[in-house]
Amino acid sequence: MSITNQYDIYYIVGKNIKKYRKQKGMTQKELAEKLLLSENFVSKLESDTYQTISIDTLKQFADVLDVKIMYFFDEEVVKNSL
Repeated sequence: MSITNQYDIYYIVGKNIKKYRKQKGMTQKELAEKLLLSENFVSKLESDTYQTISIDTLKQFADVLDVKIMYFFDEEVVKNSL
């Protein structure tokens, strides 16, 4: 997959958040609670709905999931899931 528009970026970020959340053994609800966000927001972010997210919020996700923010932009997770 090559990034051609903003929706590709949202897709990649969402899939990577899901990957790291699962690696931590967390549910969407648990992650949402730690971030003081709605479970619906996390669900949309991880789905194919192209939920937008601010850099500040993305940094909070990175902190809770204990990863570098740049890991959320890694296209390999998408390539490996195709």
